[in-house]
Amino acid sequence: MAYVWLELLPVLLGAAAVPVYPILVLLLLQSKGGLGKALAFVGGVVTMRLAQGLVFGSVFATAGDNPERSGVVVAVLLLMLGIFLLTTAVRKWRKVEDPDAPPPAWMSGISQLTPLKAFGLGALFVTIAVKQWVFTLSALSIIHNAYLSQTASVSTYLLYTAATQLLGVIPIIVFAIAPTQSAKPLQAALSWLERNNNTIVMLVSFIFGLWFTYKGVMGLLG
Repeated sequence: MAYVWLELLPVLLGAAAVPVYPILVLLLLQSKGGLGKALAFVGGVVTMRLAQGLVFGSVFATAGDNPERSGVVVAVLLLMLGIFLLTTAVRKWRKVEDPDAPPPAWMSGISQLTPLKAFGLGALFVTIAVKQWVFTLSALSIIHNAYLSQTASVSTYLLYTAATQLLGVIPIIVFAIAPTQSAKPLQAALSWLERNNNTIVMLVSFIFGLWFTYKGVMGLLG
């Protein structure tokens, strides 16, 4: 099981290290009834990730257990992910808008969302983000290629999904425990993320893009 997590760790970190996700959570927390809205938003994200896991996990399961073919699928997905991330890094460096970033209208009207709409926003956030689809497919491919039992495969994907939510869940927990005391630190975190969003995305995309491209190429050559 340990080797599976060694393979999953870069995918997990890449999927989690998306500044816009905690930014949206922090913006929701600042609105009226923010705790419920933020929980609903995270719930929408988790629901969509679980739906992706259910659908594509079933596809991988019915595709057969050909080790050579499975290895090629994983390598191709990692290579695609690497190319996506390197492209994102170049776009950020050239200050071109990220196609996976939420439209400005979403950001400006987020405080007016109801919990139900926040849930829908979370689901839509995952649905329209191309890189998140490739992250999910890569994770599922790695899990499938490990030939774990069905219980172990499901448990691993559930843990993977939970771990990708940490940057959104931690502010919610802090706010729920101490809403008044956490107001200033959370506002400072939001300001820092908004100020450094482009730099963070560029660096994370470049580092993980190189890694996934290398893993994909070596997988195809090996």
